[in-house]
Amino acid sequence: MPRLQTGTTAPVRQFTDVTGAPAARPGPEGLLHLQFRRFAGCPICNLHLRSFAQRQAELAAAGVREAVVFHSPADELRPYADSLPFPLVADPDRQLYRAFGVERGARALLDPRVWPTVLRALARSVPLALRGKERPPAARPLGGRLGLPADFLIGPDGRLFAVHYGEHAADHWSADTVLGLAAPVRVAAGREAAGA
Repeated sequence: MPRLQTGTTAPVRQFTDVTGAPAARPGPEGLLHLQFRRFAGCPICNLHLRSFAQRQAELAAAGVREAVVFHSPADELRPYADSLPFPLVADPDRQLYRAFGVERGARALLDPRVWPTVLRALARSVPLALRGKERPPAARPLGGRLGLPADFLIGPDGRLFAVHYGEHAADHWSADTVLGLAAPVRVAAGREAAGA
């Protein structure tokens, strides 16, 4: 499966979220941060997405919109959609994963660099699930547990400003990384608008 490169055009630019609504698209001077995660209820994904939810106002102020793709069906994702301030996209047939070159493999969980994050994620998720405050993941998630994350920063014209393919399940951009990558794009858009 070929990986995409910075500067190329995203193979898909329109997405539908789990409610059937069009998912986020970049604004005229903004960017879309398209995240590929693993499965509904994934403790690592939940931990990561909570960090983005906490910084949503800051990301929006920087012109960054979020959309998150999972290889779970919409029915499994819908219960999580209400607790996150950005659209979740169901891709159980992995069409988007293939189009964007997002892989899966045993290294998702076997890489020792992911183990501290797995422990933190479980320490957060298990007590919440036991108290009924969070849904546990499916015992056998569709598409398995070995998906690898990927991040894409897409401009209004569909061009990829930045690309990251994770080497393990916790190898993804932080909100700080996304804000840092978006800053030069925002400055360039402001210059273009001022010169027009």
